[in-house]
Amino acid sequence: MKKFKLFLVVTLVLSMLTACGSSNKGTETSNEGDTSKQSTQNASVTIQIGYANNPGEPLDLAVNQWKKLIEERSNGNMKVEIFPSSQLGAKNELIDQMLAGDSVITLADGAFYSDRGVKDFGIVFAPYLFDTWDQCWKLIESDWYKEQSQKLEDQGLKLLTSNWVYGARHTMTTKPVRTVDDLKGMKIRVPDNTIQIKGFEVLGASPTPMALGEVYTSLQQGTIDGLENPLSVLYNGKFYEVAKYLTLDGHVQNFTTWVAGLDFFNSLSQEQQKILVETGNEAGLYNNGIQEQVTEDTLKKLKDEGVEIIEVDLSEFQEKAEAFYSLPEITSQWSEGLHDKIKEAISDTSN
Repeated sequence: MKKFKLFLVVTLVLSMLTACGSSNKGTETSNEGDTSKQSTQNASVTIQIGYANNPGEPLDLAVNQWKKLIEERSNGNMKVEIFPSSQLGAKNELIDQMLAGDSVITLADGAFYSDRGVKDFGIVFAPYLFDTWDQCWKLIESDWYKEQSQKLEDQGLKLLTSNWVYGARHTMTTKPVRTVDDLKGMKIRVPDNTIQIKGFEVLGASPTPMALGEVYTSLQQGTIDGLENPLSVLYNGKFYEVAKYLTLDGHVQNFTTWVAGLDFFNSLSQEQQKILVETGNEAGLYNNGIQEQVTEDTLKKLKDEGVEIIEVDLSEFQEKAEAFYSLPEITSQWSEGLHDKIKEAISDTSN
């Protein structure tokens, strides 16, 4: 009898252990399946945004707003790391990283894309193409712009947002420029791209490509006579200390774009792609509001620093710039009738 009771106890215990083992095994299998499913649905991503602008500039403030919007909208599923002042590397280096599949974003413009093989894109940096910002926004909504964006994708680059004002580009010099003829022979620093070099050549200047970091010393030493850039860049670079004349010639209405690698963009979920693009456009509007406020403030600051602000007759600059659109070295790289196509796309009467 005692042996029978002992047998029952042992049997009961073994049954309980077996049941627990089966239950645990089932639970583990179920949890593994749930974890896999959850990780697919909630795969997080870290994005690095790099640019040359310094902390505190309007564009930098807007990028911080973009970071905030992305992280809030994604419930923290998308993290953003910001690298101003070229901390992450120069633009070409970042583009190479993108093409290698890295989760990097940077800003670029039409002149840069032109040198990257999408030649027609360079026209957006041509002198006096736009009269107003509204014309810029009209162009980025056009079929032509969509075609250029697709050509960039064929090169492995994805345009995320294009509605960011970088600023109207003006000219700061060591000698006054009151008419277009005053530019004749003046050595003006420009970025190293064909569009801007030829744009200043037709105005009579002697364009001198060099890194922006070399400009202050070059002005100081008399190697160059001036530079061109938006007001915020001219002020934050303290170029007013060595160049006391600012000509408001507005030769380019410089809107800028943010670009990522196509492979990285395609690796995101549809929801993440939507968040990245939509918040980029929202941050662009935020940037544009800051830029508008900063323009008047910066002009006042430059005056306070002893800079003479020169307003000119833009029509004579625009008239001389027309020669740019007939340069064989420019037009031979563009598709036929490109200038007319763009003017039609941005005209007030086009649909």
